[in-house]
Amino acid sequence: MSVAKKQYKRVTTNSVIEMKANGEKISMLTAYDYTMAKIVDGAGIDIILVGDSASNVMAGHETTLPITLNEMIYHASSVVRAAKRSLVVVDLPFGTYQSDPKEALRSAIRIMKESGGHAIKVEGGKEIKESIKRILNAGIPVMGHLGLTPQSIYKFGTYTVRAREEAEAKKLKEDAKMLEKMGCFALVLEKVPAKLAQEVAESISIPVIGIGAGAGVDGQVLVTHDMVGMTHEFNPKFLRRYLNLYEEMTNVFKQYIDDVKSLDFPNESEQY
Repeated sequence: MSVAKKQYKRVTTNSVIEMKANGEKISMLTAYDYTMAKIVDGAGIDIILVGDSASNVMAGHETTLPITLNEMIYHASSVVRAAKRSLVVVDLPFGTYQSDPKEALRSAIRIMKESGGHAIKVEGGKEIKESIKRILNAGIPVMGHLGLTPQSIYKFGTYTVRAREEAEAKKLKEDAKMLEKMGCFALVLEKVPAKLAQEVAESISIPVIGIGAGAGVDGQVLVTHDMVGMTHEFNPKFLRRYLNLYEEMTNVFKQYIDDVKSLDFPNESEQY
């Protein structure tokens, strides 16, 4: 059953908490540059995530680990300039918050001051509790991230579904409640069993946004380049491709090449 949507001129952290309370699902997509962010924001997306997935999508790295704080600030600044309605959440990159709470706070402050982002996202639970506490105490909104945490890929050794075993599922539920209690405004759950994700969403008052976490959560997030088919090598079960831009753009570029070489472009009407 569809739920009547409240119209938000500007989505805030309070807005998404209100959406959950009202039973309205939350939409979230990634963007890393001005042009894409302007399209996504104009379509009415609730949250834009400036993800450290920019490391893969924009820079071609195998993992999210290489991207730097300066690079994240650059991407986030570009997105913020385009976003007129969406809440802009920015990933803190690997190595900027895990071991030193003071460094975590400095990193979060730089993101907020230099990019104009509205909130930051961090991966992990009790292991980074002190870092989250420092950031929240400074008045910076925090979105948590549990389940498959790509910044810990070398610890996991695989991108497989997380929390299938009872012990890991128990820890995930405990971490989710801890993040809520600390004051995080939302939580991403990545690649966890749908039943577990629904249990978590029903057990806490803050929104739970899933990626590969089933339909029982409060919202969904995908990487925009994946869902519009600009990328084509990545094909997880949870990904729905709404377009095949890789194929369409390739055909267009080939047509352009042919038109240039055959002297068809530019034609008379395309000249001064």
